[in-house]
Parts: sequence; structure tokens; C-alpha cells
Amino acid sequence: MQTEDKEAIGYTPKSALDKGLETGELYCQRCFRLRHYNEIAGVNISDDEFLRLLTEVGNTDALVVNVIDIFDFNGSVIPGLHRFVSGNDVLLVGNKRDILPKSVKASKVKNWLRERAHEEGLRPVDVVLTSAHHEDDVSELMEEIETYRHGRDVYVVGVTNVGKSTLINAIIKNATGDADVITTSRFPGTTLDKIEIPLDDGSFIVDTPGIIHRHQMAHFVGPNDLKLVSPKKEIKPKTYQLNAGQTLFMGGLARLDYIQGDKQGMTGYFDNHLTIHRTKLEGADAFYAKHAGGLLTPPHADDMANFPKLVRKEFSIKDKSDIVFSGLGWVRVMNRGVVAAWVPEGVDVLIRKALV
Repeated sequence: MQTEDKEAIGYTPKSALDKGLETGELYCQRCFRLRHYNEIAGVNISDDEFLRLLTEVGNTDALVVNVIDIFDFNGSVIPGLHRFVSGNDVLLVGNKRDILPKSVKASKVKNWLRERAHEEGLRPVDVVLTSAHHEDDVSELMEEIETYRHGRDVYVVGVTNVGKSTLINAIIKNATGDADVITTSRFPGTTLDKIEIPLDDGSFIVDTPGIIHRHQMAHFVGPNDLKLVSPKKEIKPKTYQLNAGQTLFMGGLARLDYIQGDKQGMTGYFDNHLTIHRTKLEGADAFYAKHAGGLLTPPHADDMANFPKLVRKEFSIKDKSDIVFSGLGWVRVMNRGVVAAWVPEGVDVLIRKALV
């Protein structure tokens, strides 16, 4: 805490500092705004500082709990994490399980996460699906952590916006009854330094800052639209009957073209408030140019100047598959055909075996 530099980490007005010391509720101005007004204040902290803190993991005998967003595995990956952990055990935690439709089988999700982790060079000791909003999930996660930590410290790592601090708050509440100990928000990069939570045996659970992944969908939308890329409620799938030569727009954030194949139903798994528009492929480019930022939102008109162009990737579908728009959701394609997916430049789009 400091009262001198408004632009630096930990700033709080002296009057607020004095009051906080009296009441026992002391926050810096940044955290106060996050908690009470959902506002984010910029701070000066570099990616190098985040990586320096992450490097500590490799120099410590610890269990590494790697939290990823089930809806954005590619955007959740910490590049080179297998090198940072230096042989420490990794427990992979797929967070936000409660957002998945109930028709999605947990076993399929776990298998997919394990396969993707292997592709990234990680060999997790186990894969757990969890939600910070389900007490049973939190209890199960704590049991898993206790099984694999063997008395060691636990480092919780992840990129920004995967719900890592929210999950740790749930662990603390489960263990002590104290709520909202760590400031959380939808905004990427809320935790700025490591936070040590003591355990009964003298070791610690360490919450580390989220590594900023510049290609997450969350970085391309305005503050009011973050709810559309960080849903809080179970997704309700919506099915659209498409003929070849038709296009689906997911707001102005993404697009799916049905290029070749028989008429079929394609099911979208996105936030329930994201507006999906169906139009003809023939005029889709002109439709987007005219309506992006207006009819097709987000992004809104004020954000269009900094919004990257959409880039195209084509897929040939042979079996029931999901076209995954990283950080946004996916479209299930049931039958054979050719489709093209469009996403903001830098955001990943990929194909996988259908989860449903």
C-alpha cells in the first residue's frame, strides 16, 4: 500500500488508508473500484515480471495446479509451461464446468483436455473438471490437491481470465468460511503479484498472476461485452438448419460459412445472449462490412477501429465434429461437408470430435 503515486500499484488515498486501518477492510484504489464498480485501472507491470514469478515454480519442489478455461484451451495455454515446471507434478484443472450444457459428458471433456495437454508437452498426473460455484466441485478439487501435493507447496497457475482467483476464493471459503478474500473480476490481469495462503502443515497455496495471453477473445471486446466471452450461466444450445451457401455470424466476432454439403442442422454453443445471424454466403462479406459494429455486435461501433480483421480457415468434415472458436464457444456439425470459420486475426479456431 502507498499514498504517493496514483499510477503505481497499491495506491490508496491517505484518508482511505486511515479508515481502512481502523475498520480492518483495506483495499488499494484499484481493488476498491474492481469490487464496487467493476472498473479496471491500468497499472505498470510487464510480461517479464509475470514470467519471473512463474519461473519460481521451477525452482521449488511443488505441485503445480494449472487452471485452464474449458471454453478456451488454446487461449488458456501458458507457452512453454512444461519447461517452467521443471519436472514438478502438474494437476490440470478444467474450470467453468457449470457453463457446459448438461448433455456434454465429463469423460469426453477430460479426454480432450488430456490430449491437448499432451500436444503442448504437458503430462498431467490427473485432469479435474471444476466450478468455483459448486461446493462439491471445490471439495473434490481440494481432495485431489491433497492426494498429489505430498506436503509440498501448491502453485496455482494460469493465463488471465480463466477464473483462477475465483476458484482460490472458493477453496478458502470451503476451508475457513471467509468469502471474497482475493479480488476478482471479468477483466484480464486482476492479480498482480503472488498471494500466499497458509495451510495447516506450514506449506502454502500460492496464487500467481495470470499470464497475459494477447490472443484471447476477451482482449478484443469492450468491458460491457466481456460477459459474452466469459459466460456465467449454463449455455443453452441453439440449432440452425443450413443449406450449402449460407453463413452464421456470431455477433461481429466470428463467422461460419457452410460451403458444401447436404442440408443439415448445426448447433451453436455460445453465451445465451450472443446474437447469431443467418444470411447468404454470397453476400456475407458485404453484409459484414455494412453491419459490423451495428446489427452485428459485439464489437460495437466505438471498438471497430481497434478490432482485428477476420481471417478464414477451411475444414472438411467427415464425422460429427465441433468447430471451436477459442474463447467464444463452438458449432457442432453433424454430417459430412465443407465449412469455413472466420475469427479475429490471432484468435485460434480448430476442429475436434464432437463433445455431444
